[in-house]
Amino acid sequence: MLTNKIVVYCDGGARGNPGPAASAFVALENSKVVYKESLFLGKTTNNVAEYQSVVIALNWLSKQKSQQESIKVVVDSQLVFRQLNGEYKIKKEELKKLAIKIKRLEKKIKSEIIFDWLPRSKNKIADKLVNKELDKNI
Repeated sequence: MLTNKIVVYCDGGARGNPGPAASAFVALENSKVVYKESLFLGKTTNNVAEYQSVVIALNWLSKQKSQQESIKVVVDSQLVFRQLNGEYKIKKEELKKLAIKIKRLEKKIKSEIIFDWLPRSKNKIADKLVNKELDKNI
């Protein structure tokens, strides 16, 4: 059960663009890992994989019994960060669909969701999970 500060680190990656891709997230509560998940996506782009990591994280959060006052979702994709915060327009149709899915999940969660950006070099926990998923499936 989630009770305190939740930070969710998300990452997605494709080997080749497009290429075999995976998404992952790691949820920390009070700096301790409480849940992690990864998903092999098949052949897609890096941007789709990055968005999909947020989708699977918010999907998990939407199923938690306890709601938080706020949840920080950290991504290492500046594009995803800026698009989800409304700084950049979303032009690609596939990314628009994923952004709509994310907004629907946000409403379902009912907690304030703050999207934050972190350099890839500091998002190692989720990046490692993405690479493990890719290694397992290709």
